[in-house]
Amino acid sequence: MTVSRLRLTVLGSAAGGGFPQWNCRCPVCTLAWDGDPRVRRRTQSSIAVTADGERWALVNCAPEVLAQIQTVPALHPRGGRRHTPVASVLLTNADIDHVAGLLSLREGQPFRLLATPAVHAVLSANSAFDVLAEGTVERHAVELGTSFELVAGVTATIFPVPGKIALYLEAREQAEKGRLATDIEGEQTIGVEFKAGGKRVLYIPGCAMLTEALAARLSGADAVLFDGTLWRDDEMIRAGLSEKTGRRMGHMSMSGSDGSMAALADIDIGRRIYVHINNTNPVLIDGSHERVAANRAGWEIAEDGMEIAL
Repeated sequence: MTVSRLRLTVLGSAAGGGFPQWNCRCPVCTLAWDGDPRVRRRTQSSIAVTADGERWALVNCAPEVLAQIQTVPALHPRGGRRHTPVASVLLTNADIDHVAGLLSLREGQPFRLLATPAVHAVLSANSAFDVLAEGTVERHAVELGTSFELVAGVTATIFPVPGKIALYLEAREQAEKGRLATDIEGEQTIGVEFKAGGKRVLYIPGCAMLTEALAARLSGADAVLFDGTLWRDDEMIRAGLSEKTGRRMGHMSMSGSDGSMAALADIDIGRRIYVHINNTNPVLIDGSHERVAANRAGWEIAEDGMEIAL
C-alpha cells in the first residue's frame, strides 16, 4: 500500500539569472566565480512535489529544467522507450525564469500544464510555446481559490499574492494603463498551497507585501517556502547594478522593519525557508552576518536539491 506523504524537492533556489549570474561580478557572484567554498551555485527557482514518490509535479519550469531533472534521480525516466515521473507542471506567473523551461519539454511527452487564465493567455500569444503540441500537453486553466489534484495524492489551491506582471510585459502595461502597479493582487502572481497526508505547505516565490489575508493563510502551515529575493530593498542600487528597489521589482526584502523576517515573525509556521534568492543577496554566503541573522530568526536558506519531507 502506497503511503501518501507530502514531499518537496527544491530544483532551483535562485532568482532570475541564477547564481552566479552569467554576466555579473558583484561581490557575491565574484565569490562563486573564484570558487569560494562559502557559496554554492544555484539554478533558477522551481520545485518538484509528490505524495507517492512515483508521480511528480513541477511548480514553475526554469530554463535549467533539463539539468535540474538530471540531478534528481526520482525524476529520471524509469521504463519503456519514453517515460517520465513528471505528470504535471504548474506555473505561478509568466516570468521568463518560470516558463522558459517549457520549451525544453517538447519531445511529445504527455503532461498537464496548469496556470491561471492570464498566464495561459501569455503563453498562447507566443507561438514558440506551440511546440507543446495540442492533444499531447493538456493545458488546464485553474481559478484563484479553487482546489484541484495537482498530482496523485496532492491537493493544491492557488491564491493571489501581491506582485506585478512579468518584466517583458511591463512596457505594454505602461502603455495601456499609463502606470505600472507592483503590488496588485490577481492572476499575474500566485502562491500555491499543497496538502497531502494531513500536512500543509505553501510556496510563494514572489511577494511584494504581506496582507492580512496572506498572513491568515500562512498561519498553521507545516512549512512555508517564501520569497527571499533581496536582503535589503535598495540592494541592487547599492551594488551599482540597477536603479530599481525590491519594491519596484515586486519583492519584499528579507530584512528591515517592513521586511519578511519581521512581518512573518509572529505567525505560527513550522519550517521557514527562503527561495528565489537573488545573486546579489549576501545571505547566500555561509557564515555571513546576513545568513546568521536569518538563521537566528528561524529561517533556512534553500539550496538546489534540498528535500522537505513531512
